[in-house]
Amino acid sequence: MTLLPGLLFLTWLHACLAHHDTFLRGHPHTHGTPRCYSAEELPLGQAPPHLLARGAKWGQALPVALVSSLEAAGHRRRHERPSAATQCPVLRPEEVLEADTHQRSISPWRYRVDTDEDRYPQKLAFAECLCRGCIDPRTGRETAALNSVRLLQSLLVLRRRPCSRDGSGLPTPGAFAFHTEFIRVPVGCTCVLPRSV
Repeated sequence: MTLLPGLLFLTWLHACLAHHDTFLRGHPHTHGTPRCYSAEELPLGQAPPHLLARGAKWGQALPVALVSSLEAAGHRRRHERPSAATQCPVLRPEEVLEADTHQRSISPWRYRVDTDEDRYPQKLAFAECLCRGCIDPRTGRETAALNSVRLLQSLLVLRRRPCSRDGSGLPTPGAFAFHTEFIRVPVGCTCVLPRSV
């Protein structure tokens, strides 16, 4: 009787892995080889609908959801000098009470849009720490007693690669296949103790 739970778990695990493997290959009839799409089948910048339907919910992921607001803000700030946004700021509590978390943090960060034409989603918001150290809450100025480090989140993306449609192994012009890949996306910054004094 004690073996039954273990056997049930192994059966469940085998079924889950088989389902996951089918998704990773992208099509149930590819037998481990991703489908090779022509330029006519899939316009540049688009991904196969069956992968989008069964894959991660990209629209709900923070690195994807922030892109449109970052691009809109970038258009508004086009004529401003960028230096103030890339330096470690002086934190004045009375000025940031209504600000977003990344501006009120003692390890502040900003976002930039990272674009990769061979990736889906092509545009992701990447966090960049504004300080090497952290801001001392008492003085509002940067201190080297702590270090700012990026917080990384794993995100499933699709990677577009050239492929052969005639089986020769040589890439067919304009043809590509999609492979799943996990990447580490910086989503914010935090303060940590230095590794050495």
